[in-house]
Amino acid sequence: MTEIASDKFYQSTRMGRNQRTLMVIVLVVAGMVGLSFASVPLYRLFCQVTGFGGTTQVAETLPTQVATNLPPVSVRFDANVSPKLKWEFVPVSAPVSLQPGEQTTIIYRATNIGFVPSTGTATFNVTPQKAGPYFMKIECFCFTEQTLQPGESMDMPVSFFVDSEIGTDTNTMDVDEIVLSYTFFEART
Repeated sequence: MTEIASDKFYQSTRMGRNQRTLMVIVLVVAGMVGLSFASVPLYRLFCQVTGFGGTTQVAETLPTQVATNLPPVSVRFDANVSPKLKWEFVPVSAPVSLQPGEQTTIIYRATNIGFVPSTGTATFNVTPQKAGPYFMKIECFCFTEQTLQPGESMDMPVSFFVDSEIGTDTNTMDVDEIVLSYTFFEART
C-alpha cells in the first residue's frame, strides 16, 4: 500500500513540476512576442532621445545666438526612394555652410513619376552618426504621409540648426561636415 501511495505522490509531484515548467515556457514565449511588437517603437524612442544611429533631434526652442567662435559646419543633402515608390526625390538646395547655432531652411522636391496617385513617408538620419544629437530640426516633412497625384511635384522644407554644443563635445569637435539623408518609402494603407 505504501508503494502505491509513494508512486502516486511521485506522479503528482512530477505533474506539478511539468505544469510549472509549461507555464514558465508559455510566459517566456508570450514575453518574447510582446517585446518583438514593442521593439520598433522602443528603438525609435531610444534613437530620438539619444541621437543613436544618426537620429536627429527636434528643437524645443530656437537657437538664441550663433557661435561665431566655432568653425562653420558644412551640411550636404541626400535623397533616396524605395523602388516600390514611383517617385523622384531630390534635394533642391545646394550644400550649406553655417555657424553652429545658425538656423537655415532648405528644400527637397518629390515628384510622382507613376501613373496613379501614391502616398509616401520619409525616414531620415545624419552622418556621421555622432552628430545626430546636435542636429536640431525645427520643421520637417518626415514621418508625415505625403500624397502626390501622377505628375505632381511638391517642395518640402526642412528648417534646422546645428547646436553649438557640437563644438564643446570632445567626441564631435572634429565634425566639419554633416550629411542629412532622407529616404521615402511607400506608405502602408
